[in-house]
Amino acid sequence: MPATERLTDEDLPGLFHVADALSLRGQRDYLKALRIRLVLAVLAAVCGVFAVKVGRIDLAAIGTGVALLVLLLVEEHFRASSPERKWYDGRALAESAKSMGWRYAVGGSPFPLDDDERAVELRFIAQLDALRRDGPSSGVVPPDRPTVSHAMRGLRAADLATRRLVYITDRITDQQTWYSRKADFNDRRARQAQGLLYVFAGSGIAAAFTRAFGVIDFDLAGVAAALIAGGAAWSGTKQYSTLGRAYAYAATELTIVKDRLRLVEDEVTWAAEVADAEEAISREHTMWRASRTSATT
Repeated sequence: MPATERLTDEDLPGLFHVADALSLRGQRDYLKALRIRLVLAVLAAVCGVFAVKVGRIDLAAIGTGVALLVLLLVEEHFRASSPERKWYDGRALAESAKSMGWRYAVGGSPFPLDDDERAVELRFIAQLDALRRDGPSSGVVPPDRPTVSHAMRGLRAADLATRRLVYITDRITDQQTWYSRKADFNDRRARQAQGLLYVFAGSGIAAAFTRAFGVIDFDLAGVAAALIAGGAAWSGTKQYSTLGRAYAYAATELTIVKDRLRLVEDEVTWAAEVADAEEAISREHTMWRASRTSATT
């Protein structure tokens, strides 16, 4: 396929890029804050197990207090900055802009090929601007890329066979491959997380019984409980099992979408089929956002 007959993320509207950057920053900050909170919680539990006294001062107890104090400060900062909201809202805006860019570039509804291309382009720009106004109120910087790229205009001007090939290859197959890879990744992580929780639980049981029979005189079971709680919180946030199933379903659905797109021979049907394909991708993202929101509320 010639280089002029491709459309990559680099060629999408500037709004996609700034929203994508906002979402990635929010995700990074959210997961970083979550890791810090979980580590501090476990550290507080570990310090609570031992007594390290210097004179009348218990340094371990001070360690517990400091860990809990820092945990509280991190929690307050976490709530004030709302990185999870930037993650979710930025991703929603980025995916909407990406979908709209593809619809326009290949002549999908609501931007079918029209005699008055200027009017269609103005409508596209207006709808992207409406997305921006309905998106996050902060964090979205002015884009340094055009709304309609040269590659988007070039693809839109191509014949149906070319647009069909590019859309199936660079949008549908690329998205399908991403879903399949993510489904496998999340399935593996779900099994690993479950196994790790079993290890923590087994260690806690062993620690509890060894203390009950006087083998040890400190509460390692409490540390195991903190590790189990932390692991469960992390798994709940990442939603491995839920996302694994959702991504596998989306990849399967796109196989059917691809077969239908290959059979299209006229512009009217093509515009409708592209819109249906984008709706299928949008449904997966809506499910992802709903699962993430429920995991953090």
